Amino acid sequence: MATTPQTGRAAVIGLGSMGSGMAGSLLRAGFSVAACDVNPEAVARFQKAGGIAAAHPAEAAGAADVVVSVVVNAAQTEAVLFGENGAAAAMPEGAVFVSSATMDPAVARALAARLEATGRHYLDAPMSGGAARAADGGLTFLASGSPAAFAKARPALDAMAGTLYELGDAPGQGAAFKMINQLLAGVHIAAACEAMSFAAKQGLDLARVYEVITKSAGNSWMFENRVPHILDADYAPKSAVDIFVKDLGIVQDMARAEKYPVPVAAAALQMFLMASGAGMGRDDDASVARLYAQVSGAKLPGQA
Repeated sequence: MATTPQTGRAAVIGLGSMGSGMAGSLLRAGFSVAACDVNPEAVARFQKAGGIAAAHPAEAAGAADVVVSVVVNAAQTEAVLFGENGAAAAMPEGAVFVSSATMDPAVARALAARLEATGRHYLDAPMSGGAARAADGGLTFLASGSPAAFAKARPALDAMAGTLYELGDAPGQGAAFKMINQLLAGVHIAAACEAMSFAAKQGLDLARVYEVITKSAGNSWMFENRVPHILDADYAPKSAVDIFVKDLGIVQDMARAEKYPVPVAAAALQMFLMASGAGMGRDDDASVARLYAQVSGAKLPGQA
């Protein structure tokens, strides 16, 4: 988190649960922040909090030293940069674009080359930590890019990050690290959901299962974080099923290109795909437990 006030100019593209927290962290650090989002209510909330409302990426980026893109995937990132009213042509020369979307490393490299050819910098900086850490400036960034890109982005990263990993001077390396994290995260979520539904099928007290497992060798960060959603029957999306349909799909594409087997990740992907196909794609990713319950007859909290 930032320790001294900043006076720089930043833009944030995307004011969802992550982007709104990141934009707020920049405001608290003293940045002048312009932001845009497809949801006008999100922009209005940001403006009320002291930010500058922008109609599109070009307007947000026009005076920014640092443009932080907090969209879902590579296609949206490309549109933010090079689509109609894109940020790339509007950014001042020498400004840096901080790309936080999860994407294939090869795509990150291609976007970086395209932007850097215009005299702007590209920092490949996917993040991890969730909405709560975004709001308090405690995210973990897995970043790679040129020394110039890091130097330009550092004041903004200090405001948004609890931990910054500098993973190399070539865009795409940060994206590759993030995909390893997403492989593990998706597998752990699917395993936690399988275990809790199996426990329900055995007639166990699920709150007691949670207590025991979180103090035992079978625990994981995802088990500890996601199982309370199951216990509370709260599937409002903090991280949606379709995020892992996308991310584990990228893992599959990367592995296929390398002729590398990923059978455990493939099995987890199938569970997220089935949950999405059952109508839960926009629900919390702990909904995989509901899918297990549906096919097994297990009774989870909140179910009749």
